[in-house]
Formats: sequence, C-alpha cells, structure tokens
Amino acid sequence: MIALPYIIRPASAADAAACAGLYAPYTRTLITFESPAPDAAEMARRIAETMENYPWLVCERDGEVLGYAYAHRFRTRAAYDWDAELSIYLRQGCGGRGIGGALYTAVLELLREMRYVNAYGTVSVPNQPSERLHEKCGFKRVCVFENTGWKLGEWRGLAFYHLQLNEYAETPAPVVPFPELPAETAERICADCAARLNK
Repeated sequence: MIALPYIIRPASAADAAACAGLYAPYTRTLITFESPAPDAAEMARRIAETMENYPWLVCERDGEVLGYAYAHRFRTRAAYDWDAELSIYLRQGCGGRGIGGALYTAVLELLREMRYVNAYGTVSVPNQPSERLHEKCGFKRVCVFENTGWKLGEWRGLAFYHLQLNEYAETPAPVVPFPELPAETAERICADCAARLNK
C-alpha cells in the first residue's frame, strides 16, 4: 500500500473535535498547565478566535489530524503588537517524524510574512522533546521561571524561548492579520513544509 502524503493546512471548525481529542491527554500531564481538557465546542471557539488574526495549522495524513500548531497574542498592550507566542501539540505516538518541526516552521514563516518581529515559546520544564524542537527551529532560551506552576502534586518551572523573525525597524510596519495574507502565500508555505515530511 502506498503511503498517503502529509498535508499541512489552516484549521477549520471541522478540526475542533480532532484537536480537542489530541490535546486532552496532555492536560493530564505536566506538559501543559491547563486542566481540565477543553471540549470540542471550546476548541472550535479557540480556533475561530485565533484565526481572526493568527495562523492555526493542522498536519493530517489520510484524513487524520496528527498535530496542530498556532500563534496567539503575547501580551495585550499595543507595544507588543509585533510579538506572537506559539503553541504546538502532536497526537500521542507521532513524535520523532518531523511533524513538529514542519508545523512550527510553517507557522514561523507565516508570521514572518505577516511582519511579526518576535516569536516566543514557553515550555514546562523539563520537557526535552519541546526544548529540542525550539532549539532546532532557532529559538534561544531566555530564562526559566522556577517553580511557577503547581499541578499533579508538584511545582514546575516554565522556560521562555525567543526567536527574532524580522528586523527591528525604526518604525515597524503594521502586522498583517492572517485572513488578509494572500491565500497563495499561505498555501505555498504550508505545501513547502509538508514536502519536507513527504521526502
């Protein structure tokens, strides 16, 4: 049987149940500080709200969502308009295939096109797979907030990672909301990153 190709594409409301199911096991671990797990309706709300301004991508194969990654606002004040924070989750057992790197790279490339200047990632530590992913994608660890989250009976630290996406212009141009990015640009970036998985 010929293996079907990986596809990376923008998420839609139809992906909410798959994303919720994929994410739920993480809420019972120390990898995310969130609990309880959001249901499909809440995930659909998050996807719709996020995609008003930022990219939310899924990676699928043979119709099954294997992972998702998205960007969201880093902080609320206007001075942070050129900053974005990223999140990524893979279906259990899908690590080590390059899916995480392809998804993260696609989101980062979209953010560059959207004129974002700084990308941030936060990792509950220790979490070697996520730490390696950020480093592989060019992020630098900035700091660790020790013992900042308490879950499942223990304290956990949070590492902050930073990546510069564009130049620090004297007067930065306004960012482009994701829905206003040309469709062909998003399609090209997603296709290029999926092609790395399909080699």
